Formats: sequence, C-alpha cells, structure tokens
Amino acid sequence: MSGETESPVAFVVHVGTLPKRGLPVAIEADAAQRAALAEAHGLAAVERFDAALTVAPWRGDGVRVSGRVEARIVQRCVVTLEPVVSALSEEVSALFVPPRSRLARRERDAGEMVLDPEGDDPPEPLQGDRVDVGAVAEEFFALAIDPYPRKQGAALDAATTEAEGAETGGPLSAGLAKLRRRR
Repeated sequence: MSGETESPVAFVVHVGTLPKRGLPVAIEADAAQRAALAEAHGLAAVERFDAALTVAPWRGDGVRVSGRVEARIVQRCVVTLEPVVSALSEEVSALFVPPRSRLARRERDAGEMVLDPEGDDPPEPLQGDRVDVGAVAEEFFALAIDPYPRKQGAALDAATTEAEGAETGGPLSAGLAKLRRRR
C-alpha cells in the first residue's frame, strides 16, 4: 500500500522496534497537506483530515496498521457543478509482511488466488523496516470518496430538461439542447 510518490500526509514508522501492544499514531493534516490531498484526489477542498491509527507487530515478522481516518471534503456535483460537502469516516486495516515471510510466499506461489470480497485484503509486501502509515491512511481516504457526488435534489433529467427549455439561455444551453435533439 505504498505509492510511487510520497503521500502529502506521509508518516513513516520504523517497525523493527514496535512495542508489543502497538504504537499509536495520530495524523492531523495542516492546510498545506489538505491542499495537496485535494489536488491529488481531484477535490475542490479537504477541510479536515485526521487519522487515529495503531501500528502493531503481527504474527512474528508482520505489521498490522489499524484504526480510522476521518475527513471533511468538498467536491463538485456531477450534475450542477455546485459544491458538495461530505464527511468521510473509514476504518483502516492493512497487513504488511516481509517478502521472505511464509504468508507472502504462499500468496505468491498459489498461482490462482481466490479472494473473499468481504474478507481481509491479502498482506502487502513490507519493504525494509518502515511503513508509511500516512500513505496507508490516504489510500483508505481515497476509497471513501464518492466518485459521482450529487447535490441533494440534483437529477440528471432535471439538468437536461433545463437545457432543452433554455435555448435562449446562452451558448452552453443552446449547445446542450442541440445535442439533445440529435439523439
């Protein structure tokens, strides 16, 4: 669960010396980090981004990252382009194992994998002795974003009807009405 570029909310944890009960990690994005998150995910704004995580040893040589990421974002309505404010709250659960681990080899050598859509994700490879838990939180944040946000009451049919009836409302309305008639 690590990307090619550094996460705006990067928080690297050295996992070689984790306490048995885990290490609590709290991330609260500042204004610059929220702006970078908004740009990276095509959002109008990220008003709040907080993650409360625990990084703990798992089955000897693995690492479990668990907790919750919460955010308040602003997107553009896919129908009206008006701002849509959403509150996100996503549970975070990720496992990391070294490439030499039996669990990693079993996943790699199995050939065909059967995944349970409701089950846990397979473990990610642990590169070295570090995990960027900020990047993990960002990935779960990204999964919680609605790809087609709509302002309450906005309907595609209503927007199409407005365009049809507004032929004198400007070049955009006229163009939409003309395209509608061609169908």
